[in-house]
Amino acid sequence: MKRWLIISGIGVAVLLLIVAAVPLFINVDSFRPELEKKLSAALNRQVSIGKLDASIFSGGASASDIVIQDDPAFNKGPFLKASSVKVGLQLIPLIFSRQMKVTSLVIQQPEINLLTNAAGKWNYSTLGSTTSPQKPSSEPPGKAPEVSVDKFVIANGTVRVGHNTGHSAAKESVYSDVNITAHNISAHSAMPFTLSAGMPGGGKLELDGQAGPLNPADSTKSPLEAKVTLRNADLGATGFADPSSGLGGKLDFDGQLKSDGRRLHSEGKAQAAGLRVVKGSQPAKQPVALDYKSEYALDSQTGTVDANVHTGNSVTNASGTLSARGEDTVANLKITGKNMAVNDVEGLLPAFGVVMPSGASLQGGTINMDLTAEGPLDRLVINGPLNISGTHLSGYNLGSKLGTLAAFTGNRSSSTDTLIQTLSSGLRVAPEGIRADNIVLDVPTLGMVTGNGVIASDNSLNFKMFLKLSGAANNLMGSLTGITASAQSKGLPFLIEGKTSNPVFRPALGDAVKGNLGGSLLQAFQGNKSGNKTDAQPQDQQKQDLKGVLGGLLNKKKKPQQ
Repeated sequence: MKRWLIISGIGVAVLLLIVAAVPLFINVDSFRPELEKKLSAALNRQVSIGKLDASIFSGGASASDIVIQDDPAFNKGPFLKASSVKVGLQLIPLIFSRQMKVTSLVIQQPEINLLTNAAGKWNYSTLGSTTSPQKPSSEPPGKAPEVSVDKFVIANGTVRVGHNTGHSAAKESVYSDVNITAHNISAHSAMPFTLSAGMPGGGKLELDGQAGPLNPADSTKSPLEAKVTLRNADLGATGFADPSSGLGGKLDFDGQLKSDGRRLHSEGKAQAAGLRVVKGSQPAKQPVALDYKSEYALDSQTGTVDANVHTGNSVTNASGTLSARGEDTVANLKITGKNMAVNDVEGLLPAFGVVMPSGASLQGGTINMDLTAEGPLDRLVINGPLNISGTHLSGYNLGSKLGTLAAFTGNRSSSTDTLIQTLSSGLRVAPEGIRADNIVLDVPTLGMVTGNGVIASDNSLNFKMFLKLSGAANNLMGSLTGITASAQSKGLPFLIEGKTSNPVFRPALGDAVKGNLGGSLLQAFQGNKSGNKTDAQPQDQQKQDLKGVLGGLLNKKKKPQQ
């Protein structure tokens, strides 16, 4: 037994000496031109590799660098550049037949440039193409090169994603710590793969699935099936949105992608925290959940989407079409929400640039909306009617904020709760702000408020409004001021200025009201010249209220009540 152990040990030692001596007799670098040629043919790109050094004990060879040139229609520079590459080799063919059979490629710390042009085409679409004019003439047209690799690895790479309009690259986004492992690399079979990457602005992306066989004309149309996971991604930094759009928040996503090379089906669920929708907005106070399904045609670069947005127990549906034929993905959607609870939606107002005054909130009631959304996904313009009913503006006495105008109503309530019977308005929500048209606000303690206005991207207010009093108060105002019936029908004009967090209400009766008053009105305030007293105390009280109001309006030195 001992004898056989000695013989075995000698055999192993001899074999190790042979393996160790291989680099002395085999110039591995002599295989470099053949390897470059095969990779160039397989990738349809010019590939250059630095000097190959044998590393037999690690099962292959290593090179100092590798460069894969880009499609010249996109970029004159490299598509991939790395300072280190390891090539796994089959030892037996190398030692005894001097044949280089590659089993693996490991590219260390590469820099990869992904570019899309104005037509929506990607620079990697021609990778492996057999129909491109860049295909070396030695390769028969239409025939895929016979190259296979058991394992392909990109380790700790950096991917730069940008848009090339023909003049310069723009909107570049950088993905770090990119790691890809693919098995059974072949032009004729599906390739299992995993991918992980650090997202711009933080967060992590992971894909797990299979791709292929590669489409010989356009690699972007190769079959694909993968599970996608996204964690803690910054919406404003992903590169999918223009940083100037104001879109932001942290996103988690779990979904599935499946493509047959012609149509791409996608579905999944997402949750966003701290959502911001328009420029200058503040983070939403509550998370938003979303589930969706989409179908996308790769040839026409158009598709459909059907999504449900969940806020609390309320649901908003968004459905319509998407088009990615240009630099941006453009949407044409219909957004509907029926009988949504105000309490579920109120926490989202800051994301649209609406910040409630300190201590104020909306309580109870329902919201109905029927909107359209059009434009690039990160710069959508939303239009349509919004209706709110039966809600309370809690912690905010709207009557007291109207100051002298509120005296016309005879309301002296000190309650900090204002009932809003109904509110309707036509909305336009855009990156530059919110415009509200044809506002009709029914506040029983005040009257009917109408008007139009704008909330700018910096939360500043510019509203021109009218307060229409109840019948008795409106008639009294007309008899004392001489304001015509047509003017009375619109109501008392006032402005809302300041910020959404601290609105300022300012009367806006102006010179027209002053002219109507004239000397006779002032005499009326000084008392009845005939000495007759009014018959009804309530009317006397309303006259006193009106006197105080108009006195304030006519006094130019008096500051507006805040």
